[in-house]
Amino acid sequence: MTQRPTLFGAELRRLRTEAGLSLSRMAGLLHYSKGYLSKIETGGKRPSPDFARRCDAELDAGGKLSALVPDQSPKTPPPSEITTNGDEVWVLRLDSSGSSSFQPMDRRSVLTAGAASAVAFGMGGTRAAVAGTGSVEPFQVMFDQLRKLGQTTSPSLVLPGLIAQTHSLRELALNAHPRRAPEILALTARYAEFAGWMAQEAGDDRAAMWWTDKSVELAEAGGDRRLGAYALVRRALVEIYRHDARQAIEVAQLARQNAITDRIRGWAALHEAQGHALAGDYDTCMRILDVAGEHLSAAQPEPGPTLGASNLSDPVAMIAGWCLHDLGRTGAATEVLDREVGALPEQALRSRARYGIRRALAHATAGEIEHACALTTETLPIVDAVTSATVLTDLRKLSQLLARHHRVPAVQALQPALIASLHHQTA
Repeated sequence: MTQRPTLFGAELRRLRTEAGLSLSRMAGLLHYSKGYLSKIETGGKRPSPDFARRCDAELDAGGKLSALVPDQSPKTPPPSEITTNGDEVWVLRLDSSGSSSFQPMDRRSVLTAGAASAVAFGMGGTRAAVAGTGSVEPFQVMFDQLRKLGQTTSPSLVLPGLIAQTHSLRELALNAHPRRAPEILALTARYAEFAGWMAQEAGDDRAAMWWTDKSVELAEAGGDRRLGAYALVRRALVEIYRHDARQAIEVAQLARQNAITDRIRGWAALHEAQGHALAGDYDTCMRILDVAGEHLSAAQPEPGPTLGASNLSDPVAMIAGWCLHDLGRTGAATEVLDREVGALPEQALRSRARYGIRRALAHATAGEIEHACALTTETLPIVDAVTSATVLTDLRKLSQLLARHHRVPAVQALQPALIASLHHQTA
């Protein structure tokens, strides 16, 4: 047994005693058994970060206990870069089974791999163009439809078409009149940015960051400097799902410093607040949420599709509910999430899956097991429809938490569907 759990247990016992709480009373507040809590205090059990944050909240310890527990999530390295030598070829493979894959390669690698010798069908010419009086409006309409599709179905169904349209727009921009190129490049950048989000939802952080970086490159080529900071916002979100509080905070702060619009500053602040919540720092988290609200309230309408989530009526409130759960303040979290999830648009299935499962997790953590099961039963069909690697993070936590209450009839009734959903998400 390492020394750290013993130090945590001793500090927990000291703070509990100072608060005048018996072991039984503390266990009841945390919704854990008295025996489990006793083992934590004596160093016989290793505390989880979630458990430490709950204790911090109940004892008003200001993050002291969280600081004693490192995150035990499996640490994957940060997404590495995908590099080419500039002479880039995009290879999109569509399998007869329905699966697909995408790989950017330099032309030399394609030739070396023998891909050039495969049977290929021409697409009718080498120059893509839009008539001088033509419009890219059809591509804008398609983008709106692809975003709607991304809210209602699996990323694996969205990405092939999204990548193909991004390629088409890129070719149009290369051959467009100089006056038209910036408009086309701006839209191409938004396609690439959305591809990055769908790649993250598919569980490929490396591809997510490649597409995000590509969107910055395309936007800057068209004179739009907004996406440089927004790429950092997206990277901060990747770090949040990797449970790396320090990196999430640092990257989000850098994004806020570099942002040139209040909307991007606001979303950077929201992700910074999530990082502080993961670190167990309640006061800083709440302060940064206020900063996010100020920026988003000051945000002016911008040309083109909206950057950041567009389905949240009050992003600050929703993220506050998310943070309150991470901070162990489950009562406040359930109240906020109940209200905000109920306000989500009916068609925003991906958002309803993400925040619906977090809502169920918050209720389960608060000891409301039967209600959590009812919420999960209601949300699982949506989760299965959209498939999301980010939602899977909370779904696994929820499954582990409910397993502690396996004798509860509602849990027993839910388990087959929950297990099937977990399998579906990882298949």
